[in-house]
Amino acid sequence: MKKVLLTGAHGQLGQCIGDAALEFPELNLFYADKSQLDITSAVSLKELFELHSFDYCINTAAYTNVEKAESEREMAFSVNAEGVKYLASKCKEHDVVLLHISTDYVFDGKKRTPYLENDGVGPINVYGASKLRGEQYIQEIWEKHFIFRTSWLYSQYGQNFYKAMRQFAAQGKKLSITTEQLGTPTNANDLAKFLCFVIANERKEYGIYHFSNEGIATWYDFAHSIFVATGELDTVKLAKTDHYRTFAARPDYSVMSNKKLSAIFHLSSTNWIESLHELIKDTNNNK
Repeated sequence: MKKVLLTGAHGQLGQCIGDAALEFPELNLFYADKSQLDITSAVSLKELFELHSFDYCINTAAYTNVEKAESEREMAFSVNAEGVKYLASKCKEHDVVLLHISTDYVFDGKKRTPYLENDGVGPINVYGASKLRGEQYIQEIWEKHFIFRTSWLYSQYGQNFYKAMRQFAAQGKKLSITTEQLGTPTNANDLAKFLCFVIANERKEYGIYHFSNEGIATWYDFAHSIFVATGELDTVKLAKTDHYRTFAARPDYSVMSNKKLSAIFHLSSTNWIESLHELIKDTNNNK
């Protein structure tokens, strides 16, 4: 039995990991949300690591509000960088393998081919900069780590683009969705299952990896596909716009290559449209 500390347990990805872990009986998850563990507190981390003997830590705790981060820089860096530094230090002290979730926003979006793990980074907003600093702290502190950069996460949990579109459709709101950015919508359930697989199989190929579903989309493409899959396309008022009003700058292109992950772990990623349909089907079946 592998004892796994799951930070940010009540967040979107944390809840997906909780579901995925049911298929991995060799994993014993310790769920820690913000009320139970403040990763920005060295004292809080010290107490928890001394009370429990963990084998792994999956860190999904993060400051994720891209817009607010521009005006709350100190808070974003406190959670995404300094908190990660404290966590990495405790993992090293107690010999705990760290699996950390990062983002496509560490890149500047100037490429037009999928980003590789060793491509130069250059975040263009505070959120991306804070996540990059967290990555750097981990690499400086503790060799037994996996950093998984992912993109455009959505699921049946939390606040995300997929759930927002479903809610707007139910309200009959007119939607103007941007075609400005290119990326890959990624089902958080797919990432959750992969993280559990890595731990269950005691993989030791530490380093930085990209994990996303396959394919390329704009946010408009994503919205359109959601409504096609739900049968709501004829009832929603969906329009394209090439202008996206935002306080935080966002990369125009943040598609990532999964080739390294596929080569090392011998797993192939699911196309994003296929995974979207699977989520909608599962959600409908569970109603």
